[in-house]
Amino acid sequence: MTAARPDVRAQARFVRISPRKARLVVDHIRGRSVPEARTILAFTQRAAAREIEKVLSSAVANAETTRQWNGDDLVISAAYVDEGPTIKRWRARARGRVNRIFKRTCHITIKVEQAETVETRPEKPKRQTRVRKTEGGAAAAGAAKPKTRKKKEVAA
Repeated sequence: MTAARPDVRAQARFVRISPRKARLVVDHIRGRSVPEARTILAFTQRAAAREIEKVLSSAVANAETTRQWNGDDLVISAAYVDEGPTIKRWRARARGRVNRIFKRTCHITIKVEQAETVETRPEKPKRQTRVRKTEGGAAAAGAAKPKTRKKKEVAA
């Protein structure tokens, strides 16, 4: 038996943007509501924002068409950028040499869910910071003196 998946996805493949650059934009919208994500993408000046906006619109349209969900009640449950094939080109350089040019591509995937079904992850507990050993702090905390190594005496 296959259970019905609660999320709807859209994917753009072979997008001519470096995956590293696209991940910077995707990190801003992950976990946000669709109207908030659209606002963020509208004011993001990176070129990847326009491509990600297209994928987000497609995911919302898929959810409205297949599941009859309201587009404004959706939340981005997952958004990630995978590496696509790299197109290799050559550029002529001095003294008969060449340089490689890598034109990187990526696959952008966005999954949306209804706001009620998104699980909130518990926050990780913050690490405790080390207490600095100061003269007043060590004495006040009742800490023992650090052990010192005795030097070996050399017989003359």
